[in-house]
Amino acid sequence: MALVSVGFQESVGTISMQHAERRNALSEALVGEIIAALEDFDHHKARAVVLRAARGSRVWSAGHDVRELPLTRRDPLGWSDPLRTLVRALQELPAPVIAMIEGGVWGGACEVALACDIVVAAPSATFAITPARIGVPYNATGLLTFMNAIPLHVLKEMAFTADGIDAERAADLGMVNHVVPAEEIEGFTDGIARRIAANSPLSISVMKEQMRLLAAAYSITPGMFERLQGLRRVVYDSRDYQEGIEAFLEKRRPIFTGE
Repeated sequence: MALVSVGFQESVGTISMQHAERRNALSEALVGEIIAALEDFDHHKARAVVLRAARGSRVWSAGHDVRELPLTRRDPLGWSDPLRTLVRALQELPAPVIAMIEGGVWGGACEVALACDIVVAAPSATFAITPARIGVPYNATGLLTFMNAIPLHVLKEMAFTADGIDAERAADLGMVNHVVPAEEIEGFTDGIARRIAANSPLSISVMKEQMRLLAAAYSITPGMFERLQGLRRVVYDSRDYQEGIEAFLEKRRPIFTGE
């Protein structure tokens, strides 16, 4: 069974996540289908792409598929991890990507949404950064995605408490471009996509790439990089990391000891 449905009309591509049984968790299989669709749209010179869930979804995506995280002492969010691969694909696609969001956006899915170029949300949308609930250390490039979209003190509160914020507050913070009633969101999002598609695709693709490069233009020394990697290893080498994943899989509350 396909985990996404895909449409392409008048230079606008649409990808709808359809794995409701797993709340659109970003498994390797689901991510693979999204990336394949993005590559096909690029081949057909799409001028805009909409990434969404099924109409009326209570959860846009539950984030990284925890069942696929390693229990051993290995980086859980390395360069080739599905989540990292998807974020790069969204950011590097020449055409702008619009995230059309209904329902909850959790954990790594929050990064995926914010990696899109424009975010349109229904009032039901909520955003939560949840790695602390299962003891997962987020990586530096993922944190940079958040830092480019969320004021730092707000990001710290979201990351440290794992509490969510609603669509209206997200819009006030600049995380979301528009909050639109659910019954209007499809037409509204399509309107943005059509206006983008009517403009110069070369101009837009160059500006998108310029902004991507400039947003990532932070100076970092080799020593700082090693320090960042060392900090993450402290977590994924810990008992707390294993406890968080085991508790999630066993559907119980984790007991963290800081060890």
